[in-house]
Amino acid sequence: METFLYLRGVKKAKKMKIALIGYGKMGHMIEQIALRRGHEIVCRIDVDNREDFGSEAFRSADVAIEFTAPTAAYDNVSQAMRQGVKVVCGSTGWLKDHEEEMRHLCQDEGKTLFWASNFSVGVALFSAVNRYLARLMKDFPEYNVSLEETHHIHKLDAPSGTAVTLAEQIAQERGIPFESIPIKSIREGEVPGIHSISYDSEADRITITHDAHSRQGFALGAVLAAEYTASHSGWLTMADLFHF
Repeated sequence: METFLYLRGVKKAKKMKIALIGYGKMGHMIEQIALRRGHEIVCRIDVDNREDFGSEAFRSADVAIEFTAPTAAYDNVSQAMRQGVKVVCGSTGWLKDHEEEMRHLCQDEGKTLFWASNFSVGVALFSAVNRYLARLMKDFPEYNVSLEETHHIHKLDAPSGTAVTLAEQIAQERGIPFESIPIKSIREGEVPGIHSISYDSEADRITITHDAHSRQGFALGAVLAAEYTASHSGWLTMADLFHF
C-alpha cells in the first residue's frame, strides 16, 4: 500500500526501456515499480550473465539502473557507458575513488550518470531538513553534532553512503571539518535503513530521524531518477530531480 500511496502523487513519465544491473531484492523491487509505471525491462544483468552488456537488448535501453556492491559498481557503470547507455547508480562505497573520472566522462565526453547515496523521496526531504537545521545550528556551537545509522547485516560499506552525505552537508553548512562529525554504524537484522542526527548540549538534545519501513521508497526513487535521466544528460544528482 505504501508504494501505491507514493505513486498517486507522482506524474507518470513517457514509457522507457530499462536495463537492470543487479537482480537481487532491490532489482526485483525496481522492476515491479517500473512495470507498474508503464515501462519495459529489456535486459537483466547479474553475476552469471555479464556478457549481456554487449547485447543488442542492453544497448536498446534508454537507461540502466545499477544496484550491486561497491566492488562491482565501477566496472558495471563503465561497461554501461561504453555501450552508450545512460546510468542511474545507487551503489555506494565506490564513487570516492572514481568521482573525478566519472565527472570527466559526463562533463567532457557526453556520458550520463545519475548517482545518489540514497534514492528515497523521504530521504531527499530529510536531507533538506538536515541542511536547514545545520544552517540554524551554525550560531550555536555549544551543541555537538553526531550521526547514527543502522542497516541490515548484508550491507558492506560503513558508514553508509547516506550518512556520509548527511555529514558532508552538515560540515558545509556549519563550516566545520567533516572528520569532526562522529558517525556510529550499526548492522543488525534486516533493517532497511535508519539515520539519526543529534545536536547535544548540556541543556538539551535535538534529534531528527529518518526510518525506512522497507526498500520500496528507494526503488521508487530510482525509477523516478531513471525517468528524469532519460531526458537529461551529464552528471546528475537528487538536487536536479528535487528542488528543495
